[in-house]
Amino acid sequence: MAYPGYGGYGGPMPGMPAQGMPPQGMPGGPMRGPMGGPMPGHMGGPMGGAPPQGGYPAYGGGYPGTYGAPPPAANDPMWGYFTAIAGQDGEIDAEELQRCLTQSGFTGSYTPFSLDTCRIMIAMLDRDCTGKMGFNEFKELFTALNGWKQNFMMFDQDRSGTVEPHEMTQAISAMGYRVSPQALNAIMKRYNKGGRIFFDDYVACCVKLRSLTDHFRRRDTMQQGSVTFQYDDFILCTMSI
Repeated sequence: MAYPGYGGYGGPMPGMPAQGMPPQGMPGGPMRGPMGGPMPGHMGGPMGGAPPQGGYPAYGGGYPGTYGAPPPAANDPMWGYFTAIAGQDGEIDAEELQRCLTQSGFTGSYTPFSLDTCRIMIAMLDRDCTGKMGFNEFKELFTALNGWKQNFMMFDQDRSGTVEPHEMTQAISAMGYRVSPQALNAIMKRYNKGGRIFFDDYVACCVKLRSLTDHFRRRDTMQQGSVTFQYDDFILCTMSI
């Protein structure tokens, strides 16, 4: 049977950098380092060109640079920036991530990310349930954020920082998700403000779609589009995002 809502896993997703590839520039100005200079390497790359192609890992595939990965190389362009943000514990929590994204100017003219959105961004990659993210998850998050911002800008032609509900529907479809009109209507009701979707809420929606789809697909071992959840497992999956 067709698999509804698999969100482009294993296939191209417009605006999403290829697996393992760094973001190709940050809309809204280059990333700024801790001392006020440009972010090193790919985090401060120029804007322009076609959106990078790629998608999420293929069904059953792992995430890049996570469990069992060697320590980051000393010359990794993002390592110094990460350590300055993470502090002594070597990990980033939601408040530190919010400061990072605000100070770096990642959202540009768009509304800065709320603390709740930063919490679910961390939860998306928090596989050890610490409420924080390490270096590899930090890099993975910025790759996803860059792709989502590229997609958002495709529909936000007037750079108002918002998209119409029908454009949000198109964006969800462009990312490879196949959900029912009823589910799309529920998404619009949940994430619109005054009939429009702001960038912060758009990212929160993308995080939840990706995370819940990932929870679902890992339990659908036969790839049939149907799984059986125990109550506690269902609560764990949904409440953690």
